[in-house]
Amino acid sequence: MTQLIECIPNFSEARRPEVIDQIVAAIESVSEVKMLDRSSDLDHNRTVLTFAGTPAGVEEAAFRAIKTASELIDLNQHTGAHPRIGATDVVPFVPLSDVSMEECVAIAQRLGMRIGGELSIPVYLYEAAATRPERANLENIRKGQYEGLKVEVEKDPNRKPDFGPAKLGAAGATVIGARNPLIAFNVYLTTEDVDIAKKIAKAVRQSSGGLRYVKGLGLLVDGRAQVSMNLTNFRETPIARVVEFIRREAQRYGVGIHHSELVGLIPQEALVDAAVWYTQLDQFDKEQILESRLFSTPAAAASDSADNGFSFIEHLAAPTPTPGGGSAGAYAGAMGAGLVAMVAGLTIGKKKYAEVEAEMQAIRVMAESLRKELTQAVDDDASSFEVLMVTFKMPKETDEQKLLRSAAIAQATLNAAHVPLHVAGDSVKVMELALKCAKDANLNAISDSMSGFAMARAALTAAGYNVRININSLEDKSLGDKMLRELAELEERADELEKEIRAVMKSRGGI
Repeated sequence: MTQLIECIPNFSEARRPEVIDQIVAAIESVSEVKMLDRSSDLDHNRTVLTFAGTPAGVEEAAFRAIKTASELIDLNQHTGAHPRIGATDVVPFVPLSDVSMEECVAIAQRLGMRIGGELSIPVYLYEAAATRPERANLENIRKGQYEGLKVEVEKDPNRKPDFGPAKLGAAGATVIGARNPLIAFNVYLTTEDVDIAKKIAKAVRQSSGGLRYVKGLGLLVDGRAQVSMNLTNFRETPIARVVEFIRREAQRYGVGIHHSELVGLIPQEALVDAAVWYTQLDQFDKEQILESRLFSTPAAAASDSADNGFSFIEHLAAPTPTPGGGSAGAYAGAMGAGLVAMVAGLTIGKKKYAEVEAEMQAIRVMAESLRKELTQAVDDDASSFEVLMVTFKMPKETDEQKLLRSAAIAQATLNAAHVPLHVAGDSVKVMELALKCAKDANLNAISDSMSGFAMARAALTAAGYNVRININSLEDKSLGDKMLRELAELEERADELEKEIRAVMKSRGGI
């Protein structure tokens, strides 16, 4: 399979198309990449380009684009509605095909070092490439925008870049990172009152208590209030849910949605999910899409059929570091959640259990949600370990590089501990649901309730060891104290639940 990476750089220019033409030409001068999209917003004074290609080609094209932008864009002369700190404001790398997230992180690190060294532009690493927890979030890096950062970078050690000088020139600073696919999505309101857009943005974004995986700003664009958003995980928080949330919030202020827009590209899956939701095609199968059926191939079908539990077990048995015990624990937890969902489903619709039907409906929904989270954690655990391995390969020739490497290792280690800790929390939730099923669900499936509990308990045990071994490897082990306390509380809760379910198995199940 061909290795493919997507790059979506954002440039602080839209009102001079001749400048963007030169940046595009710089990208297209690399033969191994293909330009996919160009989207400019005059009010934002910002252009988003999308291109994809081989890892080496994308890395080189990104460098040429950043270099060209630094020569043509002066942040001291720039104005626009969108926050920014650089001529090339942000450069994310997204794995598309046969490329891991850690490879994208490595590209971000190499490119950052090259930009800082050859172009003397300060570079900050964000998202999966972040070297500090607070820098994972782009908004934190852009705080104060170009004008504020220009002053603070020379005075505040916390704002020192990961690469390059602690001083901003006319090209400003650049933020480089690696992340999963993101949808840039804007909703325009039937009002010019930007305060309403700001209130709705505050309500919808995750950072202020809104929807998970949503980042949002309220802006005035083309004389109309706009809620400008980035949707960082459309599978967990789909577009339809975001649109309906905004619609309800807008009604509070007596306004509605005028229209919405995409900036750049969107995965087809996200649009299909939105169409399914709005048309209420509850039994929809993606194979019902004409084009999907037309373009499907026997090879693809064989690949799909092979993508099951047995292939995971084969990968687990392979003599490679990942997937390992953490992934196996998450897989066990997902199996436990699957069994709980099955038991709840076998109870729903039975006259004998009519009194608990509503409870079983809720349990089934929660179990399915946990199953999806734990299934995702199988890959997340392996990825976090691989990212940790990348940090050990960071340069350590100078004192500055040693400090940067040490900080990156510490952060990656904490991230590698966080994933199994999340698995541990989900596993206890599965155990709680399994206990409820053992008490009230279909008696004929009570052994399945206990089996689901056992799988979740095994997941907790495996996750716990993975949390502890990561924390134990930290030079400053106090960084993991809070995580260890949380893990201990989860294990105490699990002990209580196990005593209770064993008693239920004897009293109700007779075993």
